[in-house]
Amino acid sequence: MRLDRFLCELNLGTRSQVKTFLKQGLVTVNGIPAVRPDMKIEEASDRITFRDRLLDYRKYVYYMLNKPVGVVSAVTDNTADTVVDLLKEEGRKDLFPAGRLDKDTTGLLLLTNDGELAHRLLAPRRHVAKTYYVTLEYPLREADISALESGIDIGEERPALPAMVTVLEKNSILLTLHEGRFHQVKKMMLALGNGVRTLKRVSFGSLKLDEGLKEGEYRELTPEEIQMLKEEAGLQAGDKI
Repeated sequence: MRLDRFLCELNLGTRSQVKTFLKQGLVTVNGIPAVRPDMKIEEASDRITFRDRLLDYRKYVYYMLNKPVGVVSAVTDNTADTVVDLLKEEGRKDLFPAGRLDKDTTGLLLLTNDGELAHRLLAPRRHVAKTYYVTLEYPLREADISALESGIDIGEERPALPAMVTVLEKNSILLTLHEGRFHQVKKMMLALGNGVRTLKRVSFGSLKLDEGLKEGEYRELTPEEIQMLKEEAGLQAGDKI
């Protein structure tokens, strides 16, 4: 990879700014000052520094966010903070949420720059499971549970796919879906004459929310978590880690 492209991909500046940094001797490659923008480097093995700070290049990155209420699952928004804003300290301008959670929904959201992985995980034909902790206006009846597990009519062209219901307490359940329609959980409960008080996603495929993360906090995925998601997406081992 060209050195100037490497530095730009790490969001150190525009192409012209990077050239200026090189002229100023602020960049070294394996301990030697580098001045040529077109210098070829091995981004995975060369030791590259900027202002004496070692640069860590990773083409693809993966973060788990515990999304708080009031934040929009988008890259940009004119009226509210976005989930990408919560990760701005990472200095990556290529992150996006894999899927979405409603503004008033909390919990697990995957943010990455790996478009292929996100596309595959969200593809309807894969039916990747998503589990939510739901508190309800009223307790579910046996007939309600049966309707949810059979595939309830939510007023759209097709009924919802069969869900899995685990009753936890009087007004709280775990609900596992295999699709991700707009406002789906709320529509399912509305079809039962019920309402959703709170909604929190606790798992996405094999990825489970780290309960050590407070709302608004995030962490990078472990290599094991990334590999499990890749396997669910049908990607070969080692393709993109």
